[in-house]
Amino acid sequence: MRYFRSHRLRLALACLLLGVGTSVLALDTATIIASALSPDCLAWKVVGICYWLECGAFGCSVRTTVKVRHYIPDAVVSSYANTGANPWTEMRLLSAPNPSAHAGGEGTTNQNHENNLMKFKNADVIGHPAGTVFSRFASQSGYTCAGAATPFMPYLLSTLDTVAWRYGIPEAVYPESLIPGRREIGSRLSDNLWGNVYPRGGFLDQANDYESGAVVAQRAGDIVTRRGQVHVYQPLLANAQDGYWPAGALVESDASTGQWQELTPTLSTTCAVFPHRNKQVQATQADYAWTLWRPYACCQRRGQVFLGSTDFN
Repeated sequence: MRYFRSHRLRLALACLLLGVGTSVLALDTATIIASALSPDCLAWKVVGICYWLECGAFGCSVRTTVKVRHYIPDAVVSSYANTGANPWTEMRLLSAPNPSAHAGGEGTTNQNHENNLMKFKNADVIGHPAGTVFSRFASQSGYTCAGAATPFMPYLLSTLDTVAWRYGIPEAVYPESLIPGRREIGSRLSDNLWGNVYPRGGFLDQANDYESGAVVAQRAGDIVTRRGQVHVYQPLLANAQDGYWPAGALVESDASTGQWQELTPTLSTTCAVFPHRNKQVQATQADYAWTLWRPYACCQRRGQVFLGSTDFN
């Protein structure tokens, strides 16, 4: 029976690999679940040893277990122009237009002589739906950790975060927003600057629509992976425990805090950070979606008291 389950997972992954680089006309839940079967994004490996004190009727002894680290698809982050048009079709009702958040798109009338680079994007951060399917896939590598997300749970819907997302209040006057070089995605010196993380809202100046979508996705991920932010959202974080080290705050261009897997307009089986050199496909409807993969480390409990751990590197 275990062989057949493993065979089905491999078959699903093979079907997914056949679709690498192809356009995704409609992003649905089944496609998102299949995309989570990615060995590249999982990146499972043994990173250390944990020590436990186990006591019984005849005394105490120190037991050891391996410490593993891997990435988990915590959330689907959508970045799209038209309010209510989340590319994840089944989730569109969660972010329908409302009296304080409607319309969207670019600040342009599409005239040839015009050079207005202002763009606006909505953003939704929703718990990844893979759940049990991903757990079975990951467990083939060995012991696995639990993630922080609940499937289909909305952690941020920009239509409910109107004051901060559309007006930049109060982040428009933060030092990160006013001082060049602070919290930027890419570098001016290397000529690959995609945009700035602050203010974390839907407006930005960017001629490249793909890169503008990526910057807005990074902003949304930045918000939900921190507590106490001045936004309407729910933190996507787990609490550390003995033998369990969950992902912390997402930091731009730092793979050790999180990576992105493109879902639409093209479906990828690999993960990267922004900015990257991968081929960019501009979405015809200005809507994009990525899976946010986050790193977790853990070890199996083998005693009553956790004594600590040793990392190999």
